[in-house]
Amino acid sequence: MARLGFFVLVFSFVFYLAGIAASASTTALTPREYIVASCKATRYPALCVEYLSGYANAIRKNEQHLAQTALSVSLSRAQSAAAYVAKLTHVRGIKPRERQAVKDCIENMGDTVDRLSQSVKELSHMGRAGGEGFMLHMSNVQTWVSAALTDENTCLDGFAGRVMDGNVKVAVRRRVVHVAQVTSNALALVNRFAARHRAAIPSEKP
Repeated sequence: MARLGFFVLVFSFVFYLAGIAASASTTALTPREYIVASCKATRYPALCVEYLSGYANAIRKNEQHLAQTALSVSLSRAQSAAAYVAKLTHVRGIKPRERQAVKDCIENMGDTVDRLSQSVKELSHMGRAGGEGFMLHMSNVQTWVSAALTDENTCLDGFAGRVMDGNVKVAVRRRVVHVAQVTSNALALVNRFAARHRAAIPSEKP
């Protein structure tokens, strides 16, 4: 029994040291290396690094700042894409079904901008909220960003099929697919932030 207790003590000490080493390795990273490491959690890591590395010093290796910046970048790209798509209804020679798909996409992208704007504000107002307050805010952000991603994909669905092939479809897909990828990355970093914060909260014993 004493031997078992000894081994438990040894293993606990080993895990303690491993935790210190992991923390030290994160602390030792430069701001850009932190971005590169964090972006590995996303579906499009190269795109993630491309857009966030310029904010590395402002992010300061902070999980919330990282998620906040990723959402702000996604919002900016969505606003740009929405403005671009809105102009396509006036393209010369546009077909009726293309015009309708563009109009639907304008609505979808408008919803995307609204949801991402809500998410940016919600995350910025969190401050040092903890426990249930934190998880409520994070649940809102996760729901809105997921919905924004759905809106973007719904826009693309409107141009599905060969019957929609043409310059309008190419133009829309080029912009909206890009936004969807950036939004996907932002959602991944938001989820990562939420999961790490949740794991750090001591579990309540019954």
